[in-house]
Amino acid sequence: MKKICTIGLVLFVISYIMFSNSNLYISRPIDFAHWFNLIGAALLLFFNLVFPKNKIRKTGSLVTGIGVIGHIGLCTIDFIFWSLDNNPTLTSELKLHLSNTPSIVYPFIYIGPSMLFVGLSIHAFNFIKTNPLSSLMVILAAPMIGISYFVLQNGDYMLLSCIVFALGLGSLLYRDKIKQQAFNYL
Repeated sequence: MKKICTIGLVLFVISYIMFSNSNLYISRPIDFAHWFNLIGAALLLFFNLVFPKNKIRKTGSLVTGIGVIGHIGLCTIDFIFWSLDNNPTLTSELKLHLSNTPSIVYPFIYIGPSMLFVGLSIHAFNFIKTNPLSSLMVILAAPMIGISYFVLQNGDYMLLSCIVFALGLGSLLYRDKIKQQAFNYL
């Protein structure tokens, strides 16, 4: 399971590298950025199985699952935009249509995908006492991903936030190995 989670994190970060660099993002004939994001998000669902079983995990798992569904919907919408091949008329018509369709725009653009970050942050909260640095990396970087995209509109900050988020999750995932390595080093 840990390997699947790791692959998910790697694909997710690769997608954010591509999103932050428009030359990599607009790829033809395949939208690799969204495929990596879609597959990475789906694999992040396996974090629900590797963390301790408790009430926090139940809540984190539910919210993470909702977030994965949101990411699937968002990637589907983005695939449609990508398929319009930079046609400004069709793109603006689709944007207008989506913005006037709350049953799509809220669960699949504004709120749903963010739930993936919230759910994984809830999981990270499990370790706030035992692994505070890793937990805080996840908990603090999660909202920064959204803020850097929606508010700051800065791809570099978005990528940096995603990397910090992924490193925090990865270190929580391999916390036992990291502690053992540190103990062996001392």
